[in-house]
Amino acid sequence: MRVVSWNIRWGCGRDGRIRIHAIIDVLRRLNADIICLQEVAANHPELEGSASSNQFRQLAGAFGGYHSVEHAPSELYKSNMPRLFGNLLLSRFRLTQVHRHVLPWPPDPAGRAGMPRGALEAVLDTPNGKLRVLNTHLEYQSQTQRMAQVRQLKYLHWEACERARLFQPDPTLDAPYQFGLRPETAIICGDFNFLQDSHEYRELLSPGAEGSLPLVDAWRHLHPHQARPPTTGLHGFPWPDKPECYDFFFVTNDLAPRLSNTEVLSETAASDHQPIVLDLA
Repeated sequence: MRVVSWNIRWGCGRDGRIRIHAIIDVLRRLNADIICLQEVAANHPELEGSASSNQFRQLAGAFGGYHSVEHAPSELYKSNMPRLFGNLLLSRFRLTQVHRHVLPWPPDPAGRAGMPRGALEAVLDTPNGKLRVLNTHLEYQSQTQRMAQVRQLKYLHWEACERARLFQPDPTLDAPYQFGLRPETAIICGDFNFLQDSHEYRELLSPGAEGSLPLVDAWRHLHPHQARPPTTGLHGFPWPDKPECYDFFFVTNDLAPRLSNTEVLSETAASDHQPIVLDLA
């Protein structure tokens, strides 16, 4: 099973032009079973390159064999037209549940506004059983907001683990209540906007509330003595000022034995982030 996570920067490449077709070409070559994208836009002509098209629809249409789910926590209106910015998940596996979580957005005493952020959660029927996948993008400008969002991700993980322990699906309930199993086993991925030596990174991996499965950094599990490759700062983009890693895969520890490969695809300049790949046996 292959999972790809990629902040696509609304399809704007190094040349300042919108090239969603280049994003699609890279994703097709990667041939992933699950695709988690961040910074997907719709009706945002003011963004660099003019992201006026509905990229959620473009990307979903380009992968007709996949189920698609979108979540745009940033939803603004101009002349009664929605301007959307958020996450998209594409899956070859059957969807059984979807949860769109709005992450905390506390006022920052430093005056940094930030933007609404979310986590798009899908429960998938995979050949190895049910799997929760969370596709997220945390705040960049404000550490106050980012830490609150990390703690909410930990809470959501505990909530799912506790519900899996306590809840048994009941087909006799009214239809809206007929949720099946929301499993403990999970992959949490995306653009976290923190570094591996940050307080937020350590907080996410610190022991959670009793009953929740521990989380593991997939890269460090597979490459404990190898420097992590950067996921940003390549190909001459003006941000950031040096190569850094902001994009991660975190998995529950029951998935650790199945991890076979994780890597950064560093050759594409279709976004200021690089796609990251996770392979599980």
